[in-house]
Amino acid sequence: MKVINLSEKNTVLNQYLAELRDVNIQGDRAKFRNNLVRIGHVMAYEVSRQLAYSEKNIQTPLGVAQVQTFDNMIVLGTIFRAGLPYHQGFLDVFDHADNAFVSAYRYYKNDDCKNVGIQIEYIASPDLAGKTLILVDTMLATGNSFELGYEAFCTKGVPDEVHLCSVIASQRGVDFIKKMFHNQANVTLWCAAIDPDLNEQAYIVPGLGDAGDLAYGGKI
Repeated sequence: MKVINLSEKNTVLNQYLAELRDVNIQGDRAKFRNNLVRIGHVMAYEVSRQLAYSEKNIQTPLGVAQVQTFDNMIVLGTIFRAGLPYHQGFLDVFDHADNAFVSAYRYYKNDDCKNVGIQIEYIASPDLAGKTLILVDTMLATGNSFELGYEAFCTKGVPDEVHLCSVIASQRGVDFIKKMFHNQANVTLWCAAIDPDLNEQAYIVPGLGDAGDLAYGGKI
């Protein structure tokens, strides 16, 4: 598999990412969600460069134009809830894609909140056999959500090609995904940034905090 860290290049993506991280800007939920959408736009464009293209003839009012367009049958998969605005960014670009959704939430297995588990409760997906699955989630912390989400989607068919897309990943999460897909050349992991650490509650450091709470408000 391949790992692509988009922050290694100087583009406008880094400005959107900086605003997501900035504690002085995060209080504006609408801006936070909009930056997730904009990062989705940029990353979808980058993913589009890896797809399979062929030439088509397009009838215009004055003649016929030859245009290279992609042939992949795309399914956009999202892990609730912080992934929703990020997903919308991808859907704005791949506007004819089918969509799939899975719910995954973290819970603490003990009272000191240091043993974190992930629970899957809901899935809605088309048939994925022969498709290109673009699975998006804002944060790749331990990698457990991506693993369980991917495995849940694969109950609906095994895709031919997989793009895992995260805004911020931890190095530990990246290593987990690399181990999970170590012998699969059809899998690419895309990250807007890769951070070095996780804290005891499995939040990415420096990260940005809880993306779901910042996008939609706190929970109990």
